[in-house]
Amino acid sequence: MTKHAILIDLTQCVGCHFCEAACQANKGLPADTQLVTLRFNEFTGEDDAFSQEMGRKQCMHCVKPACASACTVGALRKTADGPVVYDAAKCIGCRYCMYACPFQVPAFQWDRPMGLINKCDMCADRLAAGEQPACAAACPTGAILFGERDALLEEARQRIIKAPDRYVHYIYGEREAGGTSVLYLSDTPFAELGFPEVGYESLAHANEEVMHATPTVAAGMMLALTGVYWTVKRRNELMHRHPIDFEVEEAEHVAKNR
Repeated sequence: MTKHAILIDLTQCVGCHFCEAACQANKGLPADTQLVTLRFNEFTGEDDAFSQEMGRKQCMHCVKPACASACTVGALRKTADGPVVYDAAKCIGCRYCMYACPFQVPAFQWDRPMGLINKCDMCADRLAAGEQPACAAACPTGAILFGERDALLEEARQRIIKAPDRYVHYIYGEREAGGTSVLYLSDTPFAELGFPEVGYESLAHANEEVMHATPTVAAGMMLALTGVYWTVKRRNELMHRHPIDFEVEEAEHVAKNR
């Protein structure tokens, strides 16, 4: 089980974007590149009452990440501390991680000749130094909490119990895709905020089966094709000889292999 996680209470988010700015500053990212994205969701309720609810998108740091299981070169991996980290030096740009991610998070750098993947790594460098992620440290309202996953899940449950009218009675990320290291609380149904419905089963196991089977299938195909090649080659060599010799040798070959 993963150790650390982030709990995001969207009822306490005021949309200040400090988390986005802290993330960009910590990673030295240009202004047009964001690994954490806040989004406003507009609603018109009864009596045409207008409201805005915050949503947020970033890497969910799955407990059993499908992106890592789909990566053919080990450029993505889940650490025991919680983050799913990315090694650009190993990446070959195959983009399998993009197809595998149920949350559609990894972003490919299409504008670069040697494009790589952009994604949040939960500030793994800061965690290694004993610090919390930059977004959590920058949040002025306490909407982003960092800690041990089990403790954060208990904190989320207690908040729902203590203020049942304030929250949707659901913790997003507790079971999604086998569980994630980024957890959410909200007062609005998560589907209405644009959170994907991905199911509770991790795709990592299926990806691993496919990846492990691929070399075996490839080897089998190579052996089969090699056999076909030598059979065709032998027939072509015989056919260039006298037809009678070909018929005799072919008959002998068939009889021998019965």
